[in-house]
Amino acid sequence: MVLSKIEVEVEFVKVKKRALERLTTEVMQLHDILPKILNSDVLESFQKLDALETIVEKKGNELEELRMDCEHYKARLEAAQADCVRERKEKLNIRQQLNDAKQQLLQQAEYCTEMGAAVCSLLWSVSNNEDAVKNILGSAQAVKFFNIAGQTMESFVCSLNEDSKHQDMDSDESQFVLGLAGIVTNVAALAIGREFLVGSNQELLDTMIQLLRDMKPGYCTKLKVLMLMSLYNISINIKGVKYISENAGFFPLIWWLLNDPDPEVCFHVLRLLQSMIMEPDILTKSALEIRDSLPLSRILLLSKSCNKDLQILAQELLEDLRVLEGEIWLIPEGIVVTWQEKRHCLDSLDKATDFYENYFISEEEQEARDELVQKGQEIPIIEERHLQQVQNGKEKKECSE
Repeated sequence: MVLSKIEVEVEFVKVKKRALERLTTEVMQLHDILPKILNSDVLESFQKLDALETIVEKKGNELEELRMDCEHYKARLEAAQADCVRERKEKLNIRQQLNDAKQQLLQQAEYCTEMGAAVCSLLWSVSNNEDAVKNILGSAQAVKFFNIAGQTMESFVCSLNEDSKHQDMDSDESQFVLGLAGIVTNVAALAIGREFLVGSNQELLDTMIQLLRDMKPGYCTKLKVLMLMSLYNISINIKGVKYISENAGFFPLIWWLLNDPDPEVCFHVLRLLQSMIMEPDILTKSALEIRDSLPLSRILLLSKSCNKDLQILAQELLEDLRVLEGEIWLIPEGIVVTWQEKRHCLDSLDKATDFYENYFISEEEQEARDELVQKGQEIPIIEERHLQQVQNGKEKKECSE
């Protein structure tokens, strides 16, 4: 019973009647006012506010994550910058080492070039001795040496620029290459050397012929002369002259080399040409090529050169051509053509009618031909001339330096 009373007393509170009335009035007022204040817009705004608060909270979390990522990347950046500084120092150190290595390599290259020039100059001098050449060719490294010689000469010519015409031929590089070319020349001056080069180092011969094409007129005349001397020596060998003549464009190269302003180059070109046309087989196979491009006017000009040796050689070559005229014009023995036809053939080839008449034909022979022409008779242009008769008067001699 006591507990019930207490519970009842707790449930009720004594208030003044006036206060209760005021509370009742306020409740009634709120009941009237709240529907006006708490309309749908306000409620919707509260809902939007709740949503925005949720978004703001989410963005705050994302921002915190980004801040943490930024701190992480910042730490990585600082580590990368430290690595970059370290690598830059290492790079500078390596670059310095590379520069030192380049300097050492340059010094070694200069030393090797100087040593090569000295050794090749000595070997060039020694190669004048036949026994020395035999010892060189008997070495197991002989083929490799001449292959390297060809590659070295090719590399030297490829390195030439527009100013190479005035290149110092006393430099170690030039002396090195000239020494190699001189060794080849002296080796080719011996029969055993010619046989060796033709049989085992045809690539070297091809290289020299190609380099003669690559070097412009007036450039590296000493090197040209040595190469021409080597080819001349090779042409003394039957296999050698055949191999050279079969090189594509060899005779046009000879005509082109005749335009070189250096008389020594022209001299050795004429010697090589004379050696080639003295071989019957070569003349027979290459007569058409010779006939179509033979620069008679240039050879005639060289026969009047101030250089005595060049003048004599050009005159000898012209005389050889006169003797070999039948073979050069590819007219088979026994075929007869008129003098006018023969002149027309020469005109169309080199437009050198005056030269042909004045040089190849004596005045007596010309008068006899003209008399036969007036009588309407045909003139046999092939006479009993043989290459052997020419060779009996002019024997080939080896050329050595």
